Amino acid sequence: MKPFTMNDDTMNRSTTHSLPRELGSGHELARDESGRLYSVHMRELFEDLHVDMSAVEALGAMKIAGHMLGLLQERWAEKHGLTQGRLGVLFRLYRCGDTPLGDLAANMESTPRNITGLVDHLERDGLVERVPDPSDRRSIRARLTEAGRARIQAVWKEGVDHQFEMVEGFSKDDLAQLRHLCLQLVINARKELGK
Repeated sequence: MKPFTMNDDTMNRSTTHSLPRELGSGHELARDESGRLYSVHMRELFEDLHVDMSAVEALGAMKIAGHMLGLLQERWAEKHGLTQGRLGVLFRLYRCGDTPLGDLAANMESTPRNITGLVDHLERDGLVERVPDPSDRRSIRARLTEAGRARIQAVWKEGVDHQFEMVEGFSKDDLAQLRHLCLQLVINARKELGK
């Protein structure tokens, strides 16, 4: 599959692109009369309902994009002998220093149980160690070992560069708008979850 960006002038309205097999069939992309991308299959699903499905299409596109980004991040982490979650813990500890496990869970929007499992694996691999919290005897902190620090120092810059590859063709204004819209969805989802 040839990757394309929002600025790809070679793609016209009638051209379609298929997404990778991991997403299953039926995820062809095309451009509408305004030049904006849409999922051909999703539009066909709702065609005969004769109601505005723009919210459903937008959220569906967001779900597909999130899934694709997750697959790419997992593939990149595996290339370095890690999982996406373990890499996230290493990076967080690298940037924040020793961190209580509960804070790691909250900061990574994960469950304490999941963070415990990630730290267990990283500890077995010699990349992280558990240390007592000097200010709270009931709390345990995760700390990078020298091997963990060396591992994350060797890969974090490459990971940041991959982020820029994913947004090739986006302007700073596009990125600010994307960030804003995604976080507005987070706010709306939190309200819905709080009901």
